[in-house]
Amino acid sequence: MASTTKEEGIHILVDVPMSGDQLDGNIPSRLRKPHGSKDLISVKAASFHGSKDSNWWAVLNLAFQSIGVVYGDLGTSPLYTYSSTFSNGIKHKDDVLGVLSLVFYTLTLLPLVKYVFVVLRANDNGEGGTFALYSLICRYAKVSLIPSQQAEDRKVSNYKLELPSKRLKLASVLKCSLEKSQFAKVFLLLITMLGTSMVIGDSVLTPSISVLSAVGGIKEATSALTEDMIAGISIVILVSLFMIQRFGTSKVGYAFAPILCVWFILIGGIGVYNIVKHDITVLRAINPMYIVDYFIRNKKDAWISLGGVVLCTTGGEALFADVGHFSVRSIQLSMCSLVYPALILAYTGQSAYLLQHPDAVSDAFFKAVPGRMFWPMFIVSIVAAVIASQAMISGTFSIVHQSLSLGCFPRVKVVHTSANHEGQVYIPEINYFLMFACVAVTFGFKTTVKIGNAYGIAVVFVMTLTSSLLVLIMIMIWKTNIFLVILYVVTIGFVELLYLSSVLYKFTYGGYLPLAFSAFLMTVMYVWNNVYRRKYFYELNHKISSARLKEISADSKMARIPGLAMFYSELVQGIPPIFEHYVLNVPALHSVIVFVSMKSLHINKVPEEERYFFRRVEPRELFAFQCVVRYGYKDVREEAFEDTLVTRLKEFIQEETLLQIQMVSANENMAERGSESDMETVERHDEIANANRTEVEKLQEIMPREIEQVEKAWVEAGIVHFIGQSEVIASREAGIIKRILIDYAYSWLKRNLRQSENVFNIPHKRMLKVGMTYEL
Repeated sequence: MASTTKEEGIHILVDVPMSGDQLDGNIPSRLRKPHGSKDLISVKAASFHGSKDSNWWAVLNLAFQSIGVVYGDLGTSPLYTYSSTFSNGIKHKDDVLGVLSLVFYTLTLLPLVKYVFVVLRANDNGEGGTFALYSLICRYAKVSLIPSQQAEDRKVSNYKLELPSKRLKLASVLKCSLEKSQFAKVFLLLITMLGTSMVIGDSVLTPSISVLSAVGGIKEATSALTEDMIAGISIVILVSLFMIQRFGTSKVGYAFAPILCVWFILIGGIGVYNIVKHDITVLRAINPMYIVDYFIRNKKDAWISLGGVVLCTTGGEALFADVGHFSVRSIQLSMCSLVYPALILAYTGQSAYLLQHPDAVSDAFFKAVPGRMFWPMFIVSIVAAVIASQAMISGTFSIVHQSLSLGCFPRVKVVHTSANHEGQVYIPEINYFLMFACVAVTFGFKTTVKIGNAYGIAVVFVMTLTSSLLVLIMIMIWKTNIFLVILYVVTIGFVELLYLSSVLYKFTYGGYLPLAFSAFLMTVMYVWNNVYRRKYFYELNHKISSARLKEISADSKMARIPGLAMFYSELVQGIPPIFEHYVLNVPALHSVIVFVSMKSLHINKVPEEERYFFRRVEPRELFAFQCVVRYGYKDVREEAFEDTLVTRLKEFIQEETLLQIQMVSANENMAERGSESDMETVERHDEIANANRTEVEKLQEIMPREIEQVEKAWVEAGIVHFIGQSEVIASREAGIIKRILIDYAYSWLKRNLRQSENVFNIPHKRMLKVGMTYEL
């Protein structure tokens, strides 16, 4: 039976040994629920919604800070949107009005309405991104390919979702359909991986197109620089940008806010200047009929040009992914008060300039800048491009960290660059991979038009996949009225599919790049996740039985040696097969044994007081425990892991004993209330009372001895870490595809990437490897 108690502000999850391996749901809810769990949820909600939003000064401060982190990519899109849209020049002046109208309604519908006012609501306890949406769905419906929603996990305070009380039949039907369909579970995971891969692809293309566009502005000052020279300068800037990532440059993201504020004020002000100077009638583009006329006049060419228009929305997914650093209200405020108006004015000003100078479309942004403002704008544009690139690179590190936590990415080194901000990480392997990819793209394409063809596919694919997951959340979790869901699909869904059809047309003109890149990343992620799941179920099917544990405990040849042994595995219930392999080869057991499982939950963070879940392993003479250490996909693994685990183990022993004493007392009180007045019953009650007192005294004697045994094993003999040195091979009955996946693809990844001891930060001097073979 599982329960919780509280002492000195620490919540200890307790499992009484009479329940065996599984949790018993018959214990009273007041004992089963963490003490004050409602308060924890309230505090979490208050910290996210109350403390940040109730104080308007705090909201303004966060809104200002968000400008430096969230909007770099979206803010630099005026550098290249028109040049990519009119790649073949402007054929008719009214085409400028048609494209401006498209930009206006696209910016309004997608970044503003969809992301700022709809998608941001789908945050996972304040965290955004593709994996956040997937985690929400996995917590509500049993669609994870590895078992989730286990009883002990549901007690984590921020695991529960805030659901409306009204239940709709459609939501239940959809949930049941997803849970019953293996295809749907695999498909959900694959589109999540695809969305993640596309976002990583964005972090290759964003630095390339942003920096190249900004540096290309130098052509307005001198014609001596060729395309190769501009590409070379851009490569130098990009290499420098990636080389400083190891210093944790994301921690200075807040310092970027003043620069980007200046950028938005400048592009908005120059936009007003161009409107007034060149053609104020450009404001007619607010009439959507210009879009209709544009398509009638240009037909197929108008449809193809949508691949350039959609570049004005770049950064929408970054906006959603970075919501965890701020609050929904602060991002809404900064978007509506500064970013959106500045972008509309910037595009309108460029259009007014192009109405008078249609031949200048290839360099419209810098040509529309007044002469005296050129150099300031040139310098600020380069800095803004670097900031946009920095935000995407840092976002990629966070996304890979999330994927790694959920078993969807090969093991790589994660360096936490800030002691104050847990979400700021640096991953060396990913950093250098992105750097070489950016350099190759910049050197290979050299022009923003070609890169824009590739960039559009990545942007629209991520938008479409986000909408797909969002529709599931709207139906299953939010219980949204079906007519509103249909309205969302018909409007925003239709627009995104229209843009997707356009960007796919440019597949052979550079559009293949993000798809090839994503296919490679998806293959790596799927191979690793597939074998990861197979290993988990292998351990689950080969866990040691209770009878075998009793044999090991009663074996007179099995010596007990001082010390604390930790056996690591993926198994969260039952004893892993690594223990069987160990005792077959080494006839000695340590005085204290802990089976440790690092488990990642489908939530962003697990409160520290709820992170460690202990069970006692029977028989008691073995003096062994199971410890499930639960992390969210944004959690940082503590440095003092050994100290924390041993401290929590001693607290568990104390709390377990106190709970057993409480239960003995409760049984005695029930017996007193139900006793009768006859002599025989009174005598029987006295016998039970004496037995209970004896049991209480025994428990009170055992508790200090066990705590002392743990302390002695830890301090005097130390901790030994046992990890599996596993060899994974395909079974003899496996088909050719399975053999390629396991024997070649996974084996190659495992040989060339980090091992588990590097990931768990296990001291090499106190680590022993137990050889095992997984025949999958």
